[in-house]
Amino acid sequence: MKTVAFIFARGGSKGLPGKNIKLLNGKPLLQYSVDIAIKIPQISDVFVSTDCRDIAETAKMLGAKVICRPES
Repeated sequence: MKTVAFIFARGGSKGLPGKNIKLLNGKPLLQYSVDIAIKIPQISDVFVSTDCRDIAETAKMLGAKVICRPES
């Protein structure tokens, strides 16, 4: 049986624009979620669903697969 993780990271934050790729202790905020999901042995694939090109590029660099969705 295959288990996958989905992380939803939209680009249009009103409170803190670009928060998912802003650095927190030297790492993009998104990296904390991706790293945890990758370390769980039962999870075979980690997907980041986003509407933002910058988040998508960051997710790929972190080892996640990306599902691009429209801004709407």
